[in-house]
Amino acid sequence: MNKREEEKKRKQEEKLKKELERLEAMCVYEKEYAAWGAICGIDEAGRGPLAGPVVAGAVILPKDEKILYVNDSKKLSEKKREMLYDEIMDRALAVGVGIVGPERIDEINILQATYEAMRMAVAQLKVQPDILLNDAVSIPDLKVHQVPIVKGDAKSVSIAAASIIAKVTRDRLMREYGQVFPEYEFASNKGYGTKSHIEALKTYGPTPIHRRTFIQHFVQ
Repeated sequence: MNKREEEKKRKQEEKLKKELERLEAMCVYEKEYAAWGAICGIDEAGRGPLAGPVVAGAVILPKDEKILYVNDSKKLSEKKREMLYDEIMDRALAVGVGIVGPERIDEINILQATYEAMRMAVAQLKVQPDILLNDAVSIPDLKVHQVPIVKGDAKSVSIAAASIIAKVTRDRLMREYGQVFPEYEFASNKGYGTKSHIEALKTYGPTPIHRRTFIQHFVQ
């Protein structure tokens, strides 16, 4: 092995060491509650957009192995999220997804719709969770012990994994809607209120996937 190869190997090993240290720091809550048994992370995507569903992810990760580069979905590129989505789906003990659409959001409000999506995600799990680590919220009407963690998607590997599942699931849905309603550029804005999205809304009016309670400022 020449010097260049040795240097490359050293840098790779250093990078891996740092990543393992970062992941270790994100397992603080998982270690604290390890005695509970099956630990499930929960997070959502899509509380703020003007269009599309709110999506919740619930993930139970294996305790004896780490998935490299799992992080808060907002800190990852789209390509990295897609790769990690596949790895989480392949290696997690259980994954659940809950999707609540715009009509229901308008009917019961976004917070209650988010709780509903989270309950759906937990109900989908093939492994019964013993404890839930939630990103900042306590979910009503669930008979499982819950630990709300502020900014949990950046502090807990289980919540981070759930954030990736929720975000990728929702982004894929919005890209599909973008093909049906190309004027609104859903593939790029994911339903959020960008300038071009609001202009399209004013020009063409709302689509069936717009949240009527969210767009009252822009259309009558």
